[in-house]
Amino acid sequence: MSGNSRLTLAVHTLAWMARRMVDYGDQYDFSTSREIAESVNTNPVTLRELLGMMEEQGLVTVQRGSNAGWKLARKPEEITLLEVYKVVKPHTMFTLHHTPPNPKCPIGCGIGPALQGIYANVQDAMEQELAHTTITDVLRDTLASTATHSRQNE
Repeated sequence: MSGNSRLTLAVHTLAWMARRMVDYGDQYDFSTSREIAESVNTNPVTLRELLGMMEEQGLVTVQRGSNAGWKLARKPEEITLLEVYKVVKPHTMFTLHHTPPNPKCPIGCGIGPALQGIYANVQDAMEQELAHTTITDVLRDTLASTATHSRQNE
């Protein structure tokens, strides 16, 4: 699974949990990976791997046993997408060559340093945006998109 799809699946999962928290208030309870997987349209095993990673970082909690399931460990407005990103993809977006380019070539010897600065700037900009976006923001925008879509299909 690519890093980008892992982030998308993790954010989808957290937004789904946040919606349940909003809908059920104090009655909000643990959800099974199977319930969440129906929305995400993926295998529950795939989600359990992501949920386990998120549990280790304090984004979700797990309850084991007969009423097993998952729920948010914090309020959705306290969870940023940067935190989620770091859980599922802790490395930078871009990497340089897997094998060093030809050092005798004018492009080969200079491409690494040239790209390192560009990639660092892109990484910083992305992380700043993710740091300012919470699961609550994603849930709000998702529900607004759903409402717009529903009105267009009436």
